[in-house]
Amino acid sequence: MSQTIVPPHPLVTLRRQIAQLWDSPDSRSVVIGVLGVIVVHLLLILLAPHMMKPDPAESVIRPQSINRQFNIEIAPETFPVKVPPKPPAPTKFVETNPNAPDNVPDKTDNFSNRNQQVAQEKPTPNGENDHPAIEGQKEIPSTQIVDGRLTKQPEENQPEPQNLAKPTESSLSAPKEAQSPLPGIEKQMGDNATGFGSNVAKLPENPKPIEDRVDGIKNAPLIQGATSEQQRIDPRRPQPRPQLVRTVQTRPAIFQENKLGTKNIGNIAVSAQFSEYGQYLNKMFETIQIQWEELLRGNLYPGPGKHVVVSFRMNKEGGISQILSVEGTAGNFGESACTTAITSRAPYGPWTPDMIAVLGETQDMTITFYYQ
Repeated sequence: MSQTIVPPHPLVTLRRQIAQLWDSPDSRSVVIGVLGVIVVHLLLILLAPHMMKPDPAESVIRPQSINRQFNIEIAPETFPVKVPPKPPAPTKFVETNPNAPDNVPDKTDNFSNRNQQVAQEKPTPNGENDHPAIEGQKEIPSTQIVDGRLTKQPEENQPEPQNLAKPTESSLSAPKEAQSPLPGIEKQMGDNATGFGSNVAKLPENPKPIEDRVDGIKNAPLIQGATSEQQRIDPRRPQPRPQLVRTVQTRPAIFQENKLGTKNIGNIAVSAQFSEYGQYLNKMFETIQIQWEELLRGNLYPGPGKHVVVSFRMNKEGGISQILSVEGTAGNFGESACTTAITSRAPYGPWTPDMIAVLGETQDMTITFYYQ
């Protein structure tokens, strides 16, 4: 038979040795001292980094300290930023009277190309309207108050008058000059035969060797050999009296009836406040009106009572970016003339910064054309 010797486990051997050392009083003190040294060294190793760390307060006041950069972010909902209010959009564009005086209105929602205070020739008792009293139609909405014309109409060919006397050449006569006869001379003598005598004479203006006085003007100009063509006047065919034609420089108007007027007396006007947008629109409408009349001149007119409504989009550069819709009763030619009048003269000029702040980048507009 065979036997196997198994050596004891190292922990068992260490435990037996410690037990033997602990049983002896002399060896027990040595073991306690060794364990104490080991614990002290372990504590020094663990606490040394914290003990050697510098004081934070001292690092702040040191001049050689380095400034650290940092960013602070605040949530928007914590402190909301007040956005400035957007300027109010214009309320209503009106066309003013160019012959009325410039006057800032008291209060109005209308805007235009000039300041104007409502007025009319005959006052309306207790009238408080910002539009003057006007007689007109009720079907078509309109803000116009005066009728005018922007372009000079071509003069119709009138037949030349018959049997007109030809101008004749006649000599020009000088105006009559005032003339006086030569005066007489008064001789004065003394009593002494050897003394001196004197002659006294009072000379008139412009004396001439004539017998009778001639009335006329003084210092008349001298005209010799001058001629002039003068129209021979036929008493049977008198010439027409010259007339002064006064035309208001504004668009042709369609008046809308308004019974309520104002108590202000003066040249007819409407309450309006000047704005850059109003000045821009007024110039643009006048340009479109002139172009529309040019397109219709010499072409087939759609006929009275027809209308066309064109909606389009304008950008901040003054260009027409899109025609939104075209509706009406004027047929293809009438609609084409209206859209061409709008697009052919574009762009109408860039918007000002104030206009962009109010209108934005684009603005939708609608223009109604009436064939009368």
